[in-house]
Amino acid sequence: MTVEIVLLLLLLGLIAGFLSGSVGVGGGVVMVPLAIWFLGYTQHQAQGLSLAVLAVPVTFIAAYTYHTSGHQLDWRYALVIAVAFVVGGYLGSKIAVDLNQQMLKKIFGAILLIVAIKMIFFSGAKA
Repeated sequence: MTVEIVLLLLLLGLIAGFLSGSVGVGGGVVMVPLAIWFLGYTQHQAQGLSLAVLAVPVTFIAAYTYHTSGHQLDWRYALVIAVAFVVGGYLGSKIAVDLNQQMLKKIFGAILLIVAIKMIFFSGAKA
């Protein structure tokens, strides 16, 4: 691994980590596109990289910061979701690895668009 690659990987990690901690996005939303654009990864490789990074509890400290800052975080809910996330991740990966890369990119992009439109125009969050 060259120094340039290590610096690029550190930059990707810092960007994804910063966005994860500040606005709750990082894995798929940030790391997948950055891995494709800057590392030349395929969609499958980028998704695998994103999942591999999240295999370690990298966001625990950020979540703990929110919790200790007075924001009500129900760890029981998080645990239940995490268990279901593992199962869903396994099932989703079994399907994704067999999809054509172009189809996978289209599905990924469509999901990002739908979420973006919903967040921008139909945000029903209650304070």
